[in-house]
Amino acid sequence: MSSPGQPPQGAAFLIAQVGAHAAGRFAERVEDLGLTPPEVGLLRMIAGAPGRSQQAVAADMGVVPSRVVAILDMLDHKGLVERRQGATDRRHHALHLTDGGRQVLMEMRQLARAHDDDLCAALDAEERTQLAGLLQRIADQQGLTPGVHPGYRQLGGRRKR
Repeated sequence: MSSPGQPPQGAAFLIAQVGAHAAGRFAERVEDLGLTPPEVGLLRMIAGAPGRSQQAVAADMGVVPSRVVAILDMLDHKGLVERRQGATDRRHHALHLTDGGRQVLMEMRQLARAHDDDLCAALDAEERTQLAGLLQRIADQQGLTPGVHPGYRQLGGRRKR
């Protein structure tokens, strides 16, 4: 804790400060691919489990389904995802990446590695591993969903804890 008039020095503040900086820099980087961070996150989720429904993805992201539909509409318009009628329920759409979507995801992975390297340049390999392990323990203890940025929950007006 810092004293009055001094900058905050606690771990929680530093995590928030570095996290906000990292998120902003990531948004700038993916903009070069013509994407937004939520679009990248959705592409990753679809690639990780092709054929899932829009509703299942929305539940995992912690947002209202209409928000996922809006992002999917943009990705569909860009030719990166396709919706196929569900095999068992025609009202549900199964989500899949197109060839273009898979290509963009490969480019995004390279970009993410460069982003990680840039952000952690002050640390050696052992320190990076240690930091990642400590942050993972915090994320686990806080009940954060692996691989889902908590900022998505604010996109659709519904907060999930």
